[in-house]
Amino acid sequence: MDFSSFEERIVKVKKMELPGEAIQFKMAPVERLKELKEQARLKQNARKAGVMALFYPSETNETHIILILRRTYKGVHSAQVGFPGGKIEPEDDSLMEAALRETEEEVGVSRNVVTVLKELTEIYIPPSNFFVQPFLGLTNTTPTFIPQDDEVEALIEVPLSLFMDDKTLVTKKITTSYATNIDVPAFLLNGHVVWGATAMMLSEVRELLKQAL
Repeated sequence: MDFSSFEERIVKVKKMELPGEAIQFKMAPVERLKELKEQARLKQNARKAGVMALFYPSETNETHIILILRRTYKGVHSAQVGFPGGKIEPEDDSLMEAALRETEEEVGVSRNVVTVLKELTEIYIPPSNFFVQPFLGLTNTTPTFIPQDDEVEALIEVPLSLFMDDKTLVTKKITTSYATNIDVPAFLLNGHVVWGATAMMLSEVRELLKQAL
């Protein structure tokens, strides 16, 4: 879909009810995730982060969404695909500000050119003990991406047409911090297997787009 048509239709999401956890859990590799989320909320010791599902026009005016492949490091999200974003810092007034700041830092898209359309459903990530708040945003200019060297291994520019194709929904065997060689639902995007929390958030984005477009 060309970006002009996408930009015209996507504003409908502002008035839509969120599909919520029911849609997220379709892509959840952990059956106990809801229980773990409630336990974390009661303990009140989880950290908070904001991420951005950012849509933009390619040089040929086709709609894309940007994902990142994180660098390999000693951490639970090493070498995984995710959204640009990160933990809230003292200088951030809100989780939306954190998502915008981190997007600018990680992929080089200025917060001044991003329109945030909607706050999506919060998700809890047990291995890192984070509550992550995703946001749906767009920029109507073709970005010149500048990946953050110490955080980003590669940029993954996914065409909307591919993201919305049911053929991208797959099941893969994954070894995680909590289980070995388990079958998990995933997206196969640009050759990358996207699973876990990112897949769950993408599932909600995809459901909203189905309704809006």
